[in-house]
Amino acid sequence: MEDINLVKVQRGKRVESCHQINAAVVNSEGDLLYQVGNIQEKVYARSSMKPFQAIPIVETGAVDYYHLSDADLSLCTASHNGESMHTNRVLSILEKIGLDDSYLGCGTHIPRWQDTYKSLILQGEEVTPLYNNCSGKHAGMLATAQFMGEATDNYYELDHPVQQRILKVISEMCSYPIDEIEMGIDGCGVPVHALPLDRIAYGYAKMANPKSLNEERRIAVERITKAMTAAPEMVGGTNRFCTDFMLAGKGRFIGKAGAEGVYCIGDKETGLGIAIKVADGNGRAVYPAAMEVLIQLGLLSDDQIVRLKDYHHPKLYNARKEEIGELIPSFHLKKALAF
Repeated sequence: MEDINLVKVQRGKRVESCHQINAAVVNSEGDLLYQVGNIQEKVYARSSMKPFQAIPIVETGAVDYYHLSDADLSLCTASHNGESMHTNRVLSILEKIGLDDSYLGCGTHIPRWQDTYKSLILQGEEVTPLYNNCSGKHAGMLATAQFMGEATDNYYELDHPVQQRILKVISEMCSYPIDEIEMGIDGCGVPVHALPLDRIAYGYAKMANPKSLNEERRIAVERITKAMTAAPEMVGGTNRFCTDFMLAGKGRFIGKAGAEGVYCIGDKETGLGIAIKVADGNGRAVYPAAMEVLIQLGLLSDDQIVRLKDYHHPKLYNARKEEIGELIPSFHLKKALAF
């Protein structure tokens, strides 16, 4: 099988399945440097947009008015596990803004962290929106609405000022016209934005190196990226790539996963932005792809590669916990024509 933009799924000696990878690497001047696959087709970046969605929390003044900490702001960018450290902090944010978890409009799903779910079952408690992986983002949106004196019962609707501010921020950060951003509804009920992969990468490049932004936007971006790297456990949680990657990066990288096989990275040292999309949406391929891109770009030290090796070539196990295969990234970044 020809190795074209793939993460292979190998069982024994045979490649059982393949996931096609699309990726864009852009610098903070907006130049496309490297690519893999189709980077022009619009994709929903899903939760990878959360760092952008947090910008209005800072720019409106809500973050200072409510004395939100770095960990609070980090949680506003999260797709968290639903561990107690996450749910307790969501409740703390809501208390600071004078609301409770009944205002969360994100809906419910089983918490990702199984110990939390087992505890709820044993205690006879219901799964509430508090345990939704997006409850931190929703708490941040509510903080903005509350601070601005706006309605809090429909903050998740596209025509609400909260969502219109976010749409404008995404357009500006990704340098892409508002009227060309395609809209959908995310799993947690808020608008989700579709843009070309290279524009999303450019947005992350500006998150990593915000020097070209106006002072207000630069300060907001720097606060958010500092918060994410200062409290990476809030962005994901235990045994999560976002958290482990940012911990290994020691403040250099921001990274955020999105559903349906999306991952985005900003490198503060080089100002590079990276956006990755697994074409078939299977999330198991996205971390091997992200690791492979980082390694090919020479952005990780040998120690960091070793520390994150289980994400690069994750092993596959059967029901008896026996190793029966692995995922293997098999693609090469191609230089953009201008470079």
